[in-house]
Amino acid sequence: MHNRILISLGLLLAACSTPQRSARNDIYRAELESWKTRRREAIAGTNGWTTVVGLHWLAPGANSIGTNATNTIVLPTGRAPIRAGTLWRSGNEARFETVPGVVALLDGAPVQSAVLRSDANGTKPSVLALGGLRMFVIERGERLGLRVRDENSPARLAFRELNYFAVDPRWRLAARFEPYSLPRHLRIADVTGAVNDELCPGAVVFSARGREHRLDVMEDEPGGDFLIVFRDTTAGKSTYDAGRFLKLPRPNAAGQTVIDFNRAYNPPCAFTDFATCPLPLRQNQLPFAIEAGERKYAGSH
Repeated sequence: MHNRILISLGLLLAACSTPQRSARNDIYRAELESWKTRRREAIAGTNGWTTVVGLHWLAPGANSIGTNATNTIVLPTGRAPIRAGTLWRSGNEARFETVPGVVALLDGAPVQSAVLRSDANGTKPSVLALGGLRMFVIERGERLGLRVRDENSPARLAFRELNYFAVDPRWRLAARFEPYSLPRHLRIADVTGAVNDELCPGAVVFSARGREHRLDVMEDEPGGDFLIVFRDTTAGKSTYDAGRFLKLPRPNAAGQTVIDFNRAYNPPCAFTDFATCPLPLRQNQLPFAIEAGERKYAGSH
């Protein structure tokens, strides 16, 4: 009799927990679908990475801009004036001056001469519009560059949909964040060959394949999620050759967080030649396959 009561109680608890578990799974999958929608917009939207058609590093002094090949910064043919103006670089400042008669807009307002605010320290940069192009200044270490976007770029018009592994809740792992006593400054190479100084506040520790692993994190945005740049053994096969990115939620007061590889995604350089993606550090290269998250992009650039 006692055993029958225990069995019945167990069946009752299982019946109650199954709908709850199913509801949690449904919520989780809906959140992932919403994330994928935002992810698609970040790549194929009017401000997505497939619109990036140029990256020009500014030399000190005058940098002429236009579609003519004699310019320092040569823009795509037919998309802007032959000679649009000049970008003057002085230290970390870039000032744009138009050629008389050329219509240029800075953040939507007509401009003839103005300093362009860069993206330094996560700042929203000024947007300069010339013809069918939009451009803004990026700061990477001691370098200043002009990044150029075109909503009608070939890469965007020929966009192939993003592909993902099947959602696997087993790759959503409990983790702990271990801060370093003092944040470390890491020298990280990017795809352009430059080496940049990045702030690393600590590492995330998790268990997979029967052992503990740790990945160094970087500050992505002040006060926002951490960024992990990692590589696993699927790289160059089913996932992007150089590795993938993953956002890590800030830990709670006890240092607990979640690392969800179903949200691993391709870096911008998978979609354009004009990105400055950091490459994974040696300690962030995992010795096993993570078949979760975004797969290798089927299109080209």
